[in-house]
Amino acid sequence: MKATPELPLRILTHNIRYATSAPFKGERPWADRRQLLINELEHNTRHCPDSFVCLQEVLHQQLVDILNGLNDHGETPVAAEAPRWAYIGVGRDDGRQAGEYSPIFYQPAVWELRHWETTWLSETPDRPSKSWDAASIRIVTSGVFTHRTSRRTVLAMSTHLDDQGARSRFEAASIILAKIDEYRAHDTYGPLLAGVFLAGDFNSRDYQEAYKVLTTDLADAFHAVNPVRRYGNLNTFTGFSAEDESPKRIDYILLGRDDPWSVQGYAVLANRFDDGVFNSDHQAVIADVSLHNHQE
Repeated sequence: MKATPELPLRILTHNIRYATSAPFKGERPWADRRQLLINELEHNTRHCPDSFVCLQEVLHQQLVDILNGLNDHGETPVAAEAPRWAYIGVGRDDGRQAGEYSPIFYQPAVWELRHWETTWLSETPDRPSKSWDAASIRIVTSGVFTHRTSRRTVLAMSTHLDDQGARSRFEAASIILAKIDEYRAHDTYGPLLAGVFLAGDFNSRDYQEAYKVLTTDLADAFHAVNPVRRYGNLNTFTGFSAEDESPKRIDYILLGRDDPWSVQGYAVLANRFDDGVFNSDHQAVIADVSLHNHQE
């Protein structure tokens, strides 16, 4: 099938805040936030079937809730239709269902999944582990997807870097870049890859270690878009109250710097409306991008 001149798609990333049993002041339990998150994801992907949704801090029950919510067909019996959404990812603590996921949600009718894996951001990346000064086990989820209509293939990655260890963030960023290089050099996937993107919570400001390492090879969608096309907030972390840390931009969508990406829009969405409920202590980030032919 002949490739189309360009492939428009939407990338959404959101740290949804894990379902804690000891909420912060101003934080509501997952049962109160759940539908707000599902509605956010559904609204922002409803007319964008090419979307990728990258989430962080997702416990297994939250993953199940979100997947069921996105696949709720309303009055149409679910059994009458194939699920629209699927995901890749595992819990970071055991490589199965324990601990936080950094999953990638996609629509199988639009994207053919060729391969996926979880890499632990440690000195032993093939198994659950942490290294250096990391306070928690950290992972990156990677998937190779081919667009069923255009036949473009992308490497999609979702991650959540450590909130305590500067050394571990630096090393994790280097591991992620090495993983991208590994895919680009792969005998099977390398020749197919048209573009790479990485999304997630880096726990790093744009002048700090992880961001500076990653942006040697990847371009920040915030800077790649015409500033007049930005929408919403600047900061991506808000906390749940004024007593939390000050707001800051630590969630990003990065694109392969040498890939034929263009960015049409960028947004940081609100995480609280007139009901007063924060759906998370982070705000979702969206990039509307197009993947062009190299010869264009």
